[in-house]
Amino acid sequence: MKAKTIALPALLCLAAACGRSDHIGKPPSFTEGRGNQEHGAMMSPGLPKTLERKTGREQASLWNKGRDSLLGDQRAMKKGDILTVVIEIDDKAEISNSTSRGRSGTENLSIGGLFGIPQRIDEGLPDGASMEEAVGITSSSQSDGDGNVRRNEKLTLRIAATILDELPNGVLYLAGSQEVRVNFEMRELLVTGFVRPADISRQNEINYDKIASARISYGGRGQISDMQQPRVGQQVLDLMLPF
Repeated sequence: MKAKTIALPALLCLAAACGRSDHIGKPPSFTEGRGNQEHGAMMSPGLPKTLERKTGREQASLWNKGRDSLLGDQRAMKKGDILTVVIEIDDKAEISNSTSRGRSGTENLSIGGLFGIPQRIDEGLPDGASMEEAVGITSSSQSDGDGNVRRNEKLTLRIAATILDELPNGVLYLAGSQEVRVNFEMRELLVTGFVRPADISRQNEINYDKIASARISYGGRGQISDMQQPRVGQQVLDLMLPF
């Protein structure tokens, strides 16, 4: 049991060290572009729903109804197609709550003239003691609460995403990734979600607010990001210690 207890923190520390060893003394490595989901979708676009046969005249004409024509629809419509996701987030929220509660109570019980009994009891009491005020209770409580939340987020980005799948109802599932390395720091942008083909503009673009179940991640990795994060041991102690 003791061996398992010691081995668990050791494995956590080893995993954290392996994650940071990628950019020790060198810039972070790029993620391989081949072999991921986007590359697989482009390599296997799937079979068309209907088979269109074009005559020789239609193939030579600039005005045919196909996507390759001069006025054809160039929007992403099937697995493997690429479209641009426009992310323009400018949100601001402010919430303020304040509560106050107070209570005060006083109770006194006096038996100064109960058939002379208090006077007789006073004779047997020590000097300074008296039954004039037999019971006295005073209580007071007060509670104040104040809360304030302010959020201000602004993000403007553009990223090319790939259609990974087309659902039976025609909705498209997309995913996109982007990596930019500056010196020893890697900036990463990831986006996934579901879109309707009708929401894709003629410029083959779609805004983030039209993506259902949108998952947008903007961050980075590298030496600067490592310094901004607490060590694994500190995170484990923060999770385990009750104080």
